[in-house]
Amino acid sequence: MHITYPDLPVSARRDDILAAIKANRVLILCGETGSGKTTQIPKMCLEARLGSETARPGKLIGCTQPRRIAARSVAARIAQELGGELGGLVGYKVRFTDKVRHDTAIKVMTDGILLAESQGDPLLSRYDTIIIDEAHERSLNIDFLLGYLKTLVEKRNDLRVVITSATIDAERFSKHFNDAPVIEVSGRMYPVEIRWRPIEREEPATPAKGEREKKDKDAPDQIAAILDATDELARLGPGDILVFLPGEREIRDTAEALRKHHPPGTEILPLFSRLSVAEQDAIFKPTSALRRIVLATNVAETSLTVPGIRYVIDPGTARVKRYSARNKVEQLLIEKISQASANQRAGRCGRVADGVCIRLYDEADFGNRPRFTDPELLRSSLAGVILRMKSLGLGDVVGFPFIDPPSNRLVTDGYQLLAELHALDEQGQLTKIGTRLAKLPLDPRIARMLLAAEQQRCVREVLIIASALSVQDPRDRPMERAQAADEKHKLFADERSDFMGWLKLWRWYEEQVQHKKTNRQLQSLLQDHFLSPRRMREWRDIHGQLHAQMAELGLRENEKDAGYDAIHQALLTGLLGNIGFHSPSPTLPRTREREQRLGPNRSNEGSYLGARGIKLSIHPGSALAKKGPKWIMAAELTDTGRLLARTVAEVRPEWIEAAGRHLLTRMYIEPHWERDGARVVAFERVSLYGITLVPRRKIHYGSIDPVLSRELFIRGALVAGEYDTPAPWFGHNRALIKEIEDLEHKARKSGVWLDEERIFRVFDARIPADLHNGAAFEKWRVEAEAANPKILFLQREDILGEGLGADHTLFPETLDVDGVACRLKYRFEPGHALDGVTLRLPLYLLNRIEAGQVDRLVPGLIREKLTALLKSLPKDKRRPLIPLPDTVTEFLCVASPAGLALSEALAAFVRNKTGADIRPEDWSVELPPHLRMNLCVIDDSGQELASGRDLAALRQQLGGAARITYGGGAEDSEFERTGLTEWSFGDLPEQVKFKRGGRELTGYPALVDNGESVDLRLLDAADVAEQETRRGVVRLLRLALLAQFRQLDKDLARETALALKFRNFGGPEKLRAELLDAIAARALLGDDDTPRSQKAFDKQKERAKPRIAVVKQALLRDVAEILDLHAQVAARLNAKPHFTAVMRDEHAHLAALVPADFITATPWAHLKHLPRYLRGILKRLEKLPAAEQRDARNMAGVLTLQNKFMARLQQAMQAGGVDAALAEFRWQLEELRISLFAQELKTPYPVSVKRLEKLWGELCRKA
Repeated sequence: MHITYPDLPVSARRDDILAAIKANRVLILCGETGSGKTTQIPKMCLEARLGSETARPGKLIGCTQPRRIAARSVAARIAQELGGELGGLVGYKVRFTDKVRHDTAIKVMTDGILLAESQGDPLLSRYDTIIIDEAHERSLNIDFLLGYLKTLVEKRNDLRVVITSATIDAERFSKHFNDAPVIEVSGRMYPVEIRWRPIEREEPATPAKGEREKKDKDAPDQIAAILDATDELARLGPGDILVFLPGEREIRDTAEALRKHHPPGTEILPLFSRLSVAEQDAIFKPTSALRRIVLATNVAETSLTVPGIRYVIDPGTARVKRYSARNKVEQLLIEKISQASANQRAGRCGRVADGVCIRLYDEADFGNRPRFTDPELLRSSLAGVILRMKSLGLGDVVGFPFIDPPSNRLVTDGYQLLAELHALDEQGQLTKIGTRLAKLPLDPRIARMLLAAEQQRCVREVLIIASALSVQDPRDRPMERAQAADEKHKLFADERSDFMGWLKLWRWYEEQVQHKKTNRQLQSLLQDHFLSPRRMREWRDIHGQLHAQMAELGLRENEKDAGYDAIHQALLTGLLGNIGFHSPSPTLPRTREREQRLGPNRSNEGSYLGARGIKLSIHPGSALAKKGPKWIMAAELTDTGRLLARTVAEVRPEWIEAAGRHLLTRMYIEPHWERDGARVVAFERVSLYGITLVPRRKIHYGSIDPVLSRELFIRGALVAGEYDTPAPWFGHNRALIKEIEDLEHKARKSGVWLDEERIFRVFDARIPADLHNGAAFEKWRVEAEAANPKILFLQREDILGEGLGADHTLFPETLDVDGVACRLKYRFEPGHALDGVTLRLPLYLLNRIEAGQVDRLVPGLIREKLTALLKSLPKDKRRPLIPLPDTVTEFLCVASPAGLALSEALAAFVRNKTGADIRPEDWSVELPPHLRMNLCVIDDSGQELASGRDLAALRQQLGGAARITYGGGAEDSEFERTGLTEWSFGDLPEQVKFKRGGRELTGYPALVDNGESVDLRLLDAADVAEQETRRGVVRLLRLALLAQFRQLDKDLARETALALKFRNFGGPEKLRAELLDAIAARALLGDDDTPRSQKAFDKQKERAKPRIAVVKQALLRDVAEILDLHAQVAARLNAKPHFTAVMRDEHAHLAALVPADFITATPWAHLKHLPRYLRGILKRLEKLPAAEQRDARNMAGVLTLQNKFMARLQQAMQAGGVDAALAEFRWQLEELRISLFAQELKTPYPVSVKRLEKLWGELCRKA
């Protein structure tokens, strides 16, 4: 074969290049733009092989290109120059197209194809020469291939490698390949003039990132600058113009502006990688147009030579993909190009004539730009590279011979992503899933979805979605027809998932393909629905390739349609880093206001919390943008100034948890023993990448921390008794522990004797180390008890931390009250309402219990209480009693009346021992609550009615009810009758025995007055029963003498004069009622004995009849006199006071002497003395002006005694009754006032301050 070379700069160096190829296994060829290296070097390698004796037949010369469009055009040019057809001697292989035969010698392909072949052929044994063209682009694939080829050169002696580029850093590449030789070839055939035309725009001083990008993207000023530049170039003469732009959108906008600006003879042609083959070919075919303007992305920077280009317009920007290892997202932003890229662009002109390159930036800007573009390896995710290296056995990425090693951060991120996909284990080795992932020529995330789809039985659906995610979105949305496109695309939308929208679109497309009539009709239909026919075909082609690879891996498609849940659970396995939780900020304004301010497409900005703390929003083009589900996943997170989630679906947290089980962070809180389940449980918080999936879930903790669980099991189940079992050992242990606990509470020694740590150590030593739940424990127990039945029985020495310091006899369980054993409860909890000892006292015994009995508590606490009382005495009275413990012991050995209060008994003992007179006020201490018995009053059913430590207060509250219900529970009692109006119940004994609750009690029958009748009751006290019975007898006598009392009522109604005097105390009805009650009490019974039989009652009735009239006359006379004198005294007291203290004293005296109910309240014997007492007040007031000092001295003595009396009276009333001696003392005070202030009125007996003080002392001692 004779190979010829066109007149190109590289051809002039043919001999040097051939010699270098033959002599070296690696050659670096640095050829400037236009040198012809791309098409001529493969021919030279073929020529060198044809002349080599060591050449092996069947071997290929592989030539890689960074883009599919360049691979096809280069292959076509080489085939043309060699005089063969494309697909013969020269073939090419790109994605979806394979034009290689068995006799092909030169194979042009994308670098991705070569990498894919390395999976099945790690040594690339089909090739003896590999040419890496455009190496300066430093794509991820190129950098990996350069490192990989370095290792292959060391393994294969027959392999030759040629590295070519226009703007290569020759020295760096030479060092990478062990100082390989470098050949430099000159480039352009015609000079290129560089013109600087910076865009003049008014920018803010510090524009925000999003604003700068928006100006670069929309760039009306940039379009205007391009229009000006095309006008300038058009004036220079004929020739086509190549304009570089960042992306398709900018190309469309600029094309529209150019079509409106230039004459019809100008042809506007777009050029980017996703164009169809036919559309790409249009660039290279001759045309009749006067001028062509080609609008291209950076696909036209290298390799691809567009014929006829004389002029280039370079705005100086390109869209660059950068991966953020921090946020785990791809950032696709417009950036300034490097100097090398700018020179590459300028090299596209000057190939057919003198060229001109207009740069839309200034020379200073160019000088400040980096020399070379950052290698893609340094700005991409390394997960795919690491996975490929692991599958090829190339070792760790850190030691791989990259020209520019990636940062540790990117390497770590790659490993993290592969761990997220479960492709690597904890040691960084390939898992089974990782091995299978490496066989798929896909993004590892998408490949992981396909593998998970087999388990979820949704391979068919996920295959469609995975292939869709591997191509550009086929849905077109022209800006001028955006609304129409959106309406058409709603046909394929799904309100819950954009992924399901892909399935809808696929099924619709498949249906159209099956029913199509012609390809033209199908294409027209797709265009009507704003769908790209080329991209739909590309989607289908990828699906077919993946389908074949799935079959090779043994993945079977599901026969039945998969549901939403299964599909998205499979997708989640590859998208765990792209989840989001809806967390709108509480500080954001309302939705409508926010939309008005930011626009509808930005109102949800940052409303989702993503992995690792990022904030993201749903892309406005998503069907879920307005719905805002709680949990989402996204196929892609893109940072274009703000972080947007594209292709979004609603998911559930339990799906995320299942898919990311190997990545979850679990936090366990509150581990504790649970009695119901007989196991140790805790609450689990599950999170993934900082997002909480499960805030609080109860789980079995035993398998998570067996050691701690065993301890909690022993402490909770065996020590604390939180365990359910009928086993004898358990009942024995609980009874033993309860006995010690009860004694501790009684003796107020909680935690002193019962040592739980000792109990724990006992069980810890006896129970095997692997037991932490009830089921395992019971299984072991059966076997252990067979060998030793008492293995789990505790002994007293296993429990006690020290010897017991108390006896149960000191803390009885019951207290005998009137022959009834009432239960005592003990509690040691200072500050608690029930601290100390509590007596559960039935209501009917409330009036039966002695105050002294309550005061003495129990034997175990009496010594402490006595000591506290003695310590409270004044020092002079306490000193003779030291040492106090001995005095307490001595007191306890002396018997004292059981009913006497403890303080009174102790006072009597001290008086006898030391002679000191102990007054009640000497006991000034406020005893701690536990030294005062708590009384819990209960009814017959055991329900608490009231409780407290003050017996008098409880009696005041419930004493009446206790009295009435005392005999209510008697068994077959004849003394419990109601509604009696006559004596029909036989004799009325003073006391009887009866049984209540099986116990014999003493009751006191009484007739209780109810107003219209009487009730027969058994009361709890003899004196109270006597008082009630006398009132009841009076009521029965009134009923028996009903006619006489009706007449008496009429007579009293005519006492109008008396009623007028009584008006300050009440109305006529009140007066009449009180007179009737007083006459009945005095006339019907008076001072006579209480009748207790029918006969005695009848005699009393006859005896009482004639008394009624006599008592009536006497009472009316006394009452009239009392009212007259009361009016006089009141008038004197209400006059302008001159002696304030005396007036205040007599006001109080008058109110106490003549209360509103004085007629019935004043005993009959004292009622007749009231006029004398009232006159005594008048006499005092008469003498006061002349005897003020003597009056003051006398009043001091009276008030001293009176205050003592009032205090004692109040105590007695709270205790439930006033004895006769105390009641009589009150009238002796009245006689004292007569003796001191009105001696002329005389007293019935001698009386003085000294006499009453002596009498008061005796009264107190008797009490």
